[in-house]
Amino acid sequence: MHSKELKPRRLFVLGFFVVILAGTALLMLPVSTGTDECLSFFDSLFMATSAVCVTGLATIDPGTGLSVFGQAVMMGLIQVGGLGITSIGVMVIMSAGGKISMGNQKLAKESLNLNSGKGLKNVIKSVAHVTVAFEFGGAVCSFITFYGDFSPEKAVWLSCFHSIAAFNNAGFDLLGDFKSLTDYHADVWLCCSTSGLIIFGGLGFFVIKELISGKTPRKWSLHTKVVITMTVALIIGGTLFLKATEGGDISWLEAYFQSVSSRTAGFASISMGNLSKAGLMVIMLLMFIGASSGSTGGGIKTTTMFILVKKAMSTVFNGNCTAYKREIPENVVTKSFMVFLLAIAVIFIGTFAVCMMEPDFTFEQILFEVVSGFSTTGFSTGITPELCDGSKVVLSAAMFTGRVGPLTLATIWLSRAKPQISYSQEEINIG
Repeated sequence: MHSKELKPRRLFVLGFFVVILAGTALLMLPVSTGTDECLSFFDSLFMATSAVCVTGLATIDPGTGLSVFGQAVMMGLIQVGGLGITSIGVMVIMSAGGKISMGNQKLAKESLNLNSGKGLKNVIKSVAHVTVAFEFGGAVCSFITFYGDFSPEKAVWLSCFHSIAAFNNAGFDLLGDFKSLTDYHADVWLCCSTSGLIIFGGLGFFVIKELISGKTPRKWSLHTKVVITMTVALIIGGTLFLKATEGGDISWLEAYFQSVSSRTAGFASISMGNLSKAGLMVIMLLMFIGASSGSTGGGIKTTTMFILVKKAMSTVFNGNCTAYKREIPENVVTKSFMVFLLAIAVIFIGTFAVCMMEPDFTFEQILFEVVSGFSTTGFSTGITPELCDGSKVVLSAAMFTGRVGPLTLATIWLSRAKPQISYSQEEINIG
């Protein structure tokens, strides 16, 4: 790739980094805690990274450890991280009647993971309208529940924060004591409205736009068909497997909610520390796969997993890699394998590094935490607040990599042109 082609990617990554540093600086202010004690640099960096990368892992409890100002900073970082700094910048320019430069168009295309910049203005408008509609509707739905337990002012604040966190698949909550939604594990209304926000936030704006366009399923794009297929399959499969592994310890509602939330949202209606080893494996698999491309979620993405499975099947049966009467391009297959391998590498390196620094924690606890960080999910077995500063930095790096994409990070500094020399082929024995 040429350096000019890579410039938007570099700026895209740099934009996230700058927002994280700005959030870190704001969280280090005394006003963010409401006390004379300031958050340490490493705690502030971790919380800012977790918010911008819409993860939800926390070293301090946002509900009790942060003031209203600090919570507002977190909410702003979540919104910026979910939509992308470039998308928000383009929205501001458009609302002011300004002209979008070619550079900003390329950045917005990269931020929203679009294949082309065609109809970018309409896409940005749709993103803004969809975000406002879902977050407002989610806040109203959440208020119905929170109004019964808190004062009106507190209920409004909790509802707004909860809705933004849920739609952006962040997983932060302000209920205190790292409880997440465990107090509401049997509340059908809150669990269903929250899971609805998580699901739609994880579909991606392109898919949402096609769903509300009125097109019949037959006329959906291949991308939308794959996303919907994988989303439904993972929700149903995750629910059944969690219920099978935990049995009577969790209800069907809890199994369903955790199946939805495990794909990068991070809201918990049950304690992760109480799950069986088999249950933790199910959660880790769902986290690793994650949400869909172009969404607010992380993971290797549902589309990547779909292509990997399809390619494996086509190899076994000596056929072409096809789906819904369409052949999947070879470069897309190659990209999927690259994303998968890089994700495994990041998780391996991160787990190894944390294991070296945290000998008191079990391997499964550390692996779970690293997978949760990379997939920007935010689930924790309870060890995150107890991590040393070095481990916090490692997890922060994993969250950042998972949010911007391992393939993006791996290619932003490459500038070599494609080699013109070709070599003769020779076989290697496999298997």
